[in-house]
Amino acid sequence: MSFPRRPTLSAQVGAVRIGSDAPVVVQSMTNTDTADIAATVAQVKALAKAGSELVRITVNSAEAAAAVAPIRDRLASTGVNVPLVGDFHFYGHKLLRDYPECAAALAKYRINPGNVGRGSKRDSQFAEMIEIACQHDKPVRIGVNWGSLDPDLLARLMDENNASAEPASAQTIMREAIVRSALDSAQQATEVGLARERIILSAKVSGVQDLIAVYRNLAARCDYPLHLGLTEAGMGSKGIVASTAGIGVLLAEGIGDTIRVSLTPEPNGDRTQEVVVAQEILQTMGLRAFLPMVIACPGCGRTTSTYFQELAQRIQSHIRHRMPHWRTQHEGVENMTVAVMGCVVNGPGESRHASLGISLPGTGERPVAPVYEDGQKTVTLKGEHIAEEFQQLIERYIERTYPKREPAP
Repeated sequence: MSFPRRPTLSAQVGAVRIGSDAPVVVQSMTNTDTADIAATVAQVKALAKAGSELVRITVNSAEAAAAVAPIRDRLASTGVNVPLVGDFHFYGHKLLRDYPECAAALAKYRINPGNVGRGSKRDSQFAEMIEIACQHDKPVRIGVNWGSLDPDLLARLMDENNASAEPASAQTIMREAIVRSALDSAQQATEVGLARERIILSAKVSGVQDLIAVYRNLAARCDYPLHLGLTEAGMGSKGIVASTAGIGVLLAEGIGDTIRVSLTPEPNGDRTQEVVVAQEILQTMGLRAFLPMVIACPGCGRTTSTYFQELAQRIQSHIRHRMPHWRTQHEGVENMTVAVMGCVVNGPGESRHASLGISLPGTGERPVAPVYEDGQKTVTLKGEHIAEEFQQLIERYIERTYPKREPAP
């Protein structure tokens, strides 16, 4: 770990521990209709295979609630035991009460305090959900979202601010309302009977600066584990950059125990992209290692050929494809680094710093590609099959370098 984490309580979600000295956990969420059991099972399996350590599913109807236990059973029958988190809004108290199999099958409940009820119903319906969590010994993420903030709380804070001799900005009051909602709801949950070690908080917003300000404030005022993420990060590079900017700053300050990168997928796009981005945030910051890292130069006038770019892409794809197998067979392979460089300027140096590196010839250079293993030049590749030969070198390096895992009893 590159920097100290904020001390927190430790919450257990299925087999996954969150907070305290546990690694930062990667989460994701399905976008299927939960009532469609086959589609939801398929997407949960894909997300878990990609590396999601918790998967959240929407529980928004009687049909969805009735499907949760069969989904859990079908996943377990195929060896997928990733904890499932139920996402509840509006009628969560009724669904948990009427479908006890759903309440039992979920590993955690996510409750949005702004959507559990209005007026006098709010406290009783929130309390009912917490009571069910206690009965089933389930942890709860109290997830505040500024798009569905408790209007009564916000109105009260705005009125108090307007009556102040030095009123703060509306944005400041909005941020305070988000933090207060999370803390007040956590206090209410403990008064109902939920142990403090069973509570995780989140305070989702869609702006990077708001995210940083809200979580700094929240972290300073509690010791609950915190789940980080922009609530609507967006599509493509915008969503990736915004999530990385906000989450990265907070992680660098030791704030955050679980993360989700809430990307809007392209039409028919791959939902697992959000898992990959979350893993890459943690890995590039030095917090966790998930798979060998490929270091590749960006290219310049010395690398007019696209061959090294194609090779870097092939090596990255090969590593991602082979990693599930390597992970089961070898200990520590996720810490390997592979350099694919395009000319002699930085190529040999970067290759020497990597576990395994190749320096391809640039424009006008000799058509040979020296390979380095742990800082030492071992072989020079040339010809039309450099990619295949380098992949074979990677396989042999792993077999030779990383110890075999002991078979499970």
